[in-house]
Amino acid sequence: TRTEPRATYALARLHRAMRHELDEAVRPFGVSTPQYATLVELHRQASQTNAQLARRTFMTPQSMSEVIKVLETKGLVTRAADETHARLIRISLTDDGLRVLGECEQAVDVVEEQMLRELTQHDREQFLAHLKSGIRMLGAGFPQH
Repeated sequence: TRTEPRATYALARLHRAMRHELDEAVRPFGVSTPQYATLVELHRQASQTNAQLARRTFMTPQSMSEVIKVLETKGLVTRAADETHARLIRISLTDDGLRVLGECEQAVDVVEEQMLRELTQHDREQFLAHLKSGIRMLGAGFPQH
């Protein structure tokens, strides 16, 4: 019998704990964790379609549509027709979206520091490298450069 938890179990527990902490961290800024993830992705790569954002944030297109509607109502994103393909709608951060993202990032930094505080800088780098490797091995992103 196994006495140590499986990596998959530990990662699932970490995911649940992080999701709870992220929800609490970004709530004061009027956004949910999926809305925050969308703002992060739009900052990482500007002017994306609903389908691109859904893929990159691991949401369904329907869920992403709801997230975008709420963010647009709050004035954090805008939607505009693509200049070359009128049927495509591009979503972009507004100045308010960028401001809220910055506030959220500071709060998320505190959560991440809390999670990693027992690790040295080298261990933190290794932890991230190992996580990215696992994600890559499951075909879910982070291609090796």
